[in-house]
Amino acid sequence: MTKILIVDDEKDIADLISYNLEREGFRARIVLDGNGALAAVRSFTPDLMILDLMLPGVGGLDICKRIRANPETSSLPIIMLTAKADEVDKIIGLEIGADDYVTKPFSVKELVARVRTVLRRAQEGKKPSAKERFEFQGLSIDYGSCRVRVEGRPVTLSPTELKLLFFLSRNPGRVYSRDQILTQVWGDDTFITDRAVDVHIRRLRSVIEENMEKPQYILTVRGFGYKFADIR
Repeated sequence: MTKILIVDDEKDIADLISYNLEREGFRARIVLDGNGALAAVRSFTPDLMILDLMLPGVGGLDICKRIRANPETSSLPIIMLTAKADEVDKIIGLEIGADDYVTKPFSVKELVARVRTVLRRAQEGKKPSAKERFEFQGLSIDYGSCRVRVEGRPVTLSPTELKLLFFLSRNPGRVYSRDQILTQVWGDDTFITDRAVDVHIRRLRSVIEENMEKPQYILTVRGFGYKFADIR
């Protein structure tokens, strides 16, 4: 059974989310403060975390950073849940590694749909490819094991960043618009905007590129979109 960890200090909201997820066949666990969140990740080993931004103790942003920094939990899908609706807060959440962002008040139906979408995206990123390995100028990708290395050094990516890298590297030299990338990477998730593509590209570059201002792997094609570098 797919396990969802809910970290939110508002018990009524956490109970509502838990009730509806369990109705949909998920197993849910609730943590009401930031201090217990990381311990729950280790003991409960969730398949996805719904994480409130504003928490007593350790805040949601710090929790997200710690999860992404730990190789054992770096691939855990995270949906950020918060009352902050400003665009800058959404961008910050995505930049530190959240896979999606939902603002309060929210539709429970929409949240469940996003849970399913992020879980599906994570599973698709784990599917083996006919071409199991990819190597280019110090970047090494093992599609089967979902391992990425730069100059021999292992790097950790969120499920969304991993799927984005897989998609672009499997189609080197081909330019894709933001809408095309949304369709290929996010699928039918209509909640995501093309701004999220820019945020995830920037975060992906911050991990794999030596110089983000002069990237050698993920290139910007001004006025159109992005591509993986030409391989000749």
